[in-house]
Amino acid sequence: MIIFKTKNELQEYLHVQRSQNKKIGFVPTMGALHDGHISLIINAKKDEMLTVCSIFVNPAQFNDKDDFDKYPSTLGADIALLDMAGCAILYLPSVNEIYPNGVENAISYGFGKLETVLEGAKRLGHFNGVGKVVGILLETIMPDALYMGNKDYQQCLIVKDLCRQMNLSERIRFVFCPTSREADGLAMSSRNRRLTEPQRAIAGIIYQCLISIQSKYSSGGNFAIVQKECLDLLRAKGFEVDYISLSDANTLEELAQYDPNKKMIALIAAKIGNVRLIDNMMVNE
Repeated sequence: MIIFKTKNELQEYLHVQRSQNKKIGFVPTMGALHDGHISLIINAKKDEMLTVCSIFVNPAQFNDKDDFDKYPSTLGADIALLDMAGCAILYLPSVNEIYPNGVENAISYGFGKLETVLEGAKRLGHFNGVGKVVGILLETIMPDALYMGNKDYQQCLIVKDLCRQMNLSERIRFVFCPTSREADGLAMSSRNRRLTEPQRAIAGIIYQCLISIQSKYSSGGNFAIVQKECLDLLRAKGFEVDYISLSDANTLEELAQYDPNKKMIALIAAKIGNVRLIDNMMVNE
């Protein structure tokens, strides 16, 4: 694996690879890697892509400085994991490399209602920050395919819209990969390592709630009933719930009723202690 820390050196190398007809598969991350991230690398390799992974903890997408300060840094372990997975290139830019004119002067993108609901409503400015850094990374790497995990489903939709705005939709193939899960169903996340043992023991209940929401689809009707059941269950276990939503999977418009004429997704965000967890599940494919 080759490590680059500057845009110019990376672009020069990728130019040579493209001249040899190699296709570039890109996996953007913030480090603290786990098997979910590695599954994205593996998927890119299966597609015979030259795999590029970036590790950059983006200050622009944290509206809580404490959350930014606590974000885990495991660079040595991350490099070892990527190397074992056969990743070809790691891009490790500094803040000054990504934002040479300052974070506030980077190009901003608007995402309409998509950035104001669910995660957008709870983390003001978050998706603006995501748009800034992903826009810069895409312009730097210009991949043929972009690999992201469905756990951050709203972010996947944001990035897809970002590519539309950047006129890259025809160039870049989107590969949104299934959420990687622990044995009890808990979605793999860098945040999981901040859970205490008692918190980790009950964290899988979020997945159980998603299964319950999905199972009620065949019965149809009012979502509020199962929503309250899940809310009561999570609160009883000590969770502080931000949202339990049934939404249109294309627009994230929240739905009050199960609607077989729409592709639907269930989404949950809840905090246990000082660790905020998110997860989702398609209700009807």
